[in-house]
Amino acid sequence: MDAPLDAPAGLAPAAVALADADPADSADSADFGGSADFGGSALPPAPAFPADSGGEPAHAVPAVPAQAGRAQPRPVVTELRLSAFGPHRGAAFRLGPVTLFTGPSGSGKSQALAAYEALAALASGATLEEVFPDPGARIPDLAVPDAERRRGFRIGCTVDGPVGPVRLDLAVQAEPTLRIVGERLSQDGRILLATALRDPGRRCVQAAWLTGGAVGVTRAPLPDDRLGTALLPLRVAGATAGQRQVLASAEQVVVALRSVFPCDPRPARMRAPVPPGEGRLLGDCANLADVLRRTRHECGTRHALLAEAARTGCAGPVAGLDVRVLAGGPVTAVLDRGPARPATELARLGAGELRFLALALVLLTGPGVLAMDPAAELLSARQALTVLADGFDRGLDRAQSAELLRLALLSCGRGHVRLAAAVGEGTAAAARRLPGVTVVDLNP
Repeated sequence: MDAPLDAPAGLAPAAVALADADPADSADSADFGGSADFGGSALPPAPAFPADSGGEPAHAVPAVPAQAGRAQPRPVVTELRLSAFGPHRGAAFRLGPVTLFTGPSGSGKSQALAAYEALAALASGATLEEVFPDPGARIPDLAVPDAERRRGFRIGCTVDGPVGPVRLDLAVQAEPTLRIVGERLSQDGRILLATALRDPGRRCVQAAWLTGGAVGVTRAPLPDDRLGTALLPLRVAGATAGQRQVLASAEQVVVALRSVFPCDPRPARMRAPVPPGEGRLLGDCANLADVLRRTRHECGTRHALLAEAARTGCAGPVAGLDVRVLAGGPVTAVLDRGPARPATELARLGAGELRFLALALVLLTGPGVLAMDPAAELLSARQALTVLADGFDRGLDRAQSAELLRLALLSCGRGHVRLAAAVGEGTAAAARRLPGVTVVDLNP
């Protein structure tokens, strides 16, 4: 039998000066500072997180339960956990097909979406430095450094899908050196992957993952600046039942997190004509005109739906959306105003109209038209696109916000699109009356 895996050095809450552990985590959730015996064919449940002395956090919810007899046909993130991240401590947010975060300025709406986006980028292979260019901004409020001047943060999520709910938890040291100090992938109380910072002088973590059979567990070093879960498909052969469970769970998490498109339309960048390209929408939607050129020719049905939405979201009569392409020159998008009326170039539209058109396009289209990198080895019909939109209703009037909510419910109701967005109280108030919308209130 292999020796028990040592407690991950530097991961105890007191050692890294992270915020208190999440009391909403159930007993099948391993504390990063706990130890687990990795001998045998299966990994045993690990200890629960210690209770928070401050009592039940305001935003904690129970862990997402498995649905008896059924699983999500497409991998999707059903819970976001911010155990210690910015203003959030011990927070867990249940995510539905349409989830809207609302609350006053400084309540953590943008931080919640930033944590989701960070997990998505790490699952896509990005390094910590690429994902967290300013890691100090993510350290929990009032966190005090330890004797070695270390501080950090902890985030995680639950991904439901064909294999059932799978949990991913990540502990990151932000100061003095940015590095991953612990990661845990678990399902049904079993640890499938655990990493620990064993030697602070080396730029790696010690990883152990379930193997099963005569070996029981495999140990190997992994980089301390990349998500170990995303590296498992390259390291695990899938020769035993334990390895196949690890692979299936890791791939489910990676597929769900890679199918994310962060979107924040910037009207100032959308007004100028753009050179023709491959027609994949950027996160700031600066190349909207080129994407409309593509959808007009390749996605007639969705382009017509967008033109129909524009009649609600744009002032004046709208007969359709068109583009003008000069020979060898840039692409200009226009609103067709109908017979005997001159078309209106996008450059003349208001900021709210431009944001509306861009967000409507994102909700009505798919990964093939968006500048993102979904899992190429899996059919798009088995993936669900998740749109992250900070300031979803920024600059929009009531009619525009209502129309975008209608489009979100229409697209998300089909199961291939999900939306997580930060909104103002006006949009949140209207959304509370709509079935199928999850509103997360971040009031202090």
